[in-house]
Amino acid sequence: MKVFVGLGNPGKEYAATKHNVGFMLADRLAADLGAESWRDNFNAQVAETFFEGEKILIVKPQTFMNASGESVGPLTNFYKVDTENLIVAHDDMDLPVGKIRLRPSGSGGGHHGVESIIQFLGGAKNFPRVRIGVGRPPAGWTVNGHVLSPFNDEDAEKISTALETLVPAVKCIFTDGINQAMNKFNPKKVREEGLVARG
Repeated sequence: MKVFVGLGNPGKEYAATKHNVGFMLADRLAADLGAESWRDNFNAQVAETFFEGEKILIVKPQTFMNASGESVGPLTNFYKVDTENLIVAHDDMDLPVGKIRLRPSGSGGGHHGVESIIQFLGGAKNFPRVRIGVGRPPAGWTVNGHVLSPFNDEDAEKISTALETLVPAVKCIFTDGINQAMNKFNPKKVREEGLVARG
């Protein structure tokens, strides 16, 4: 079994915000895999499907971002999912808007949703990440104001393109593993310099 978790905040007021790109990717992945029937379980919306003969759970925690581990921890424990088979997608301010990075493991890097998951996994950090760039806050903006604001039209198009690329990238993680997916989908410069993970 593989578990894909897209991070975000529940509620219509947050649906189009930068912090919710994980939810956006989860929705696209679910549509691509024909898993659009969502049920409420483990403080999350969960869609179930099969891909290449393996069971896949697509998960959108409904705990709000900073408490994502309260959903992901019990779910992975219940299904006895190894951390290497948990894939987490989230926004990343250290990447320009629309840029993507796959990484095999690492710290939370200051992302409270990822840090919450690590905490509820007992400190385990060896789960693959899908990082989606949302850029740094503009001058005079707070971090919260930035990540809880929607994209402008130009940036929304960049994000849409990134999500389109990431659907096959996540499917590659499912079938071939994170290292193969990084080799195929991480930007060439990142692959050459070995700058796959930060933190």
